[in-house]
Parts: sequence; C-alpha cells; structure tokens
Amino acid sequence: MERERPAPGARAEATTGARLLMVRNRGRLRERVIHLLLLLCGLVSIFTTFGIVLALLTETFSFFQEVSLLEFLTDTRWTPLFEPQHFGILPLVAGTLLVAIGASLVALPVGLATAIYMSEYAPERVRRSVKPFLEVLAGIPTVVYGYFALTFVTPLLRVFLPDTSIFNAASASIVMGVMIIPLVASLSEDAMVAVPRSLREGAYALGATKFEVATTVVVPAALSGIVASFILAISRALGETMIVALAAGATPRLTLNPLESIQTMTAYIVQVSLGDTPYGSTAYKSIFAVGTGLFVMTLAMNILGGLVVRRYREVYR
Repeated sequence: MERERPAPGARAEATTGARLLMVRNRGRLRERVIHLLLLLCGLVSIFTTFGIVLALLTETFSFFQEVSLLEFLTDTRWTPLFEPQHFGILPLVAGTLLVAIGASLVALPVGLATAIYMSEYAPERVRRSVKPFLEVLAGIPTVVYGYFALTFVTPLLRVFLPDTSIFNAASASIVMGVMIIPLVASLSEDAMVAVPRSLREGAYALGATKFEVATTVVVPAALSGIVASFILAISRALGETMIVALAAGATPRLTLNPLESIQTMTAYIVQVSLGDTPYGSTAYKSIFAVGTGLFVMTLAMNILGGLVVRRYREVYR
C-alpha cells in the first residue's frame, strides 16, 4: 500500500515554520546572553562599591580602637605625624569645606549664567562652538590646574592682597571653581533644553521678555536638573586632590581666612600615602578614617541631591 506524501506546499510551510522557530530561539538566547552581560556589569559596580566601603571600614575600625571617636570629631588639632599626636579632624574638614564653598561661589553662578546663555540666547552656530571649548576646559588634567593656581593665580592675588600666603585656599578655590564650571554649565544647559518649547511660547504670548522667560519660566522648570548639577559639582570639589595638594598647602589649620595655608582631607591622604609613614601605624590608619569621613560627606551630598531632585522634579508629556 503506497504511503501518502505531503504536498509540496505543506513541506514548504513546515520548513518555514522550523526556520522561524529556530530564529525565535536564537533571538531568545541572544536576549538572555545580553541580559546576563548587563547584569554582570551592574554587579561589578555594586561589588566594587562594597569592596571600597569594606576596605575603608576595616582600617577605620582598627583606627578607632586606638583613637577615641570623641577626640576625632571634636579636637581642633591634627598632628598625626608629629609628637604629641592629635587626631582632631575638624581642621581638615574646615579646609575642605572652605575650598569647596569658594569653588562653588565661582562655578555655580558662572556655570548657570553660561547655561542660560547657551540655552536661551546663543545662536545654534555659537552654541556648537562654545560646547567644545567647555569640554576642553573639563579635560585639562587637574595637576595642570594646580600648577596654574600656584604659579599664576597666587602671584596675582599677592599683588592685590600682599598678606596672601604662597600656599592659600583662595587660589585653590578660584581655579577649582574654573575647573567645575563646565560640569555645571553642560548639565544645566541640558536640563534647560529639555523644557518644552510650549512653556516659552506661552510666556512670550503674555508679553514676557527673553530674560524673564529664562529666569521665571525655564530655570524653575529645569530646577531639578540644575540642582543636580550643583550637587555633582560640589561633590567633585570635595573630592579634588591635586589642585589643593599643590596650591592650598599642607598646614591643617582651623580657619575661615582663605588667604592662609590650609590642608584638605584629600591633601592629607596624598601626604601620608607618599610612603614615609610606617605601615600599620596609627598615622597610617588615619588616612582610612579621613577617607571614611570624606565618603560620608560625599554620600550625604548625593542623598541631599536626590531628595531635592525628587522634590522639584517636573515631568512633561
């Protein structure tokens, strides 16, 4: 008895179905591989953060077994490399905040004004020209900024303010502010460009000027992005090393005078990390305690920035 053979059309449909199934399975396998790779990339950053925190906390805990936390937080003298030793972090915190606040006074208004100009006033051709210059300014190595502060800004300050020390917080603040201007300007401009055009047109229809539109419509609408750029820039200033190490000095002093020599937390870490301090000593462990304090300050800034962004965030549809 002769067996029935499938029609040619049926065989073609079966072959096409098998190919579609194979292609679909390959697509699913590719998606799973991509998902796994992306997950691994995310885990690398998470585990790296945990590793850094673990390394800091391990040595910091050992440091506080030898130095009381109360002395660390309240003593106004920081002399871990000299006798008698004192481990009060307040002079380092004061120096760090003095430089960061000074840099913010330079960078935030100038960066915001630059962002307003590029977003609301500058023609497209000018905007395309200014952006690369800002990126070049952001790409200059910080050690170059440090020598610029020491060899150009400080002598210039001493011409107008003769009492200025050779190493001082003012020159470091000014140059650090210049360094973070591109960060503020670029991120703020991106936030302003994202504001819908309809808001601007509505303000113009009511008779507002360009400046009024920029300051009363665009800036409030982009406030969350602008604040985020401010927080990121200040965090960058808190963690800067080479500028303060070269220009601000290495004198831990509890002062509010920017014309005096000070020492920041990062500059102290650089000083001790040069290799002259015995491994395992209290002075060596102090760099981890200072690093933990700097980490807490930066983390607090990021949390504050997240809260502000969520509070004032605008969602446009």
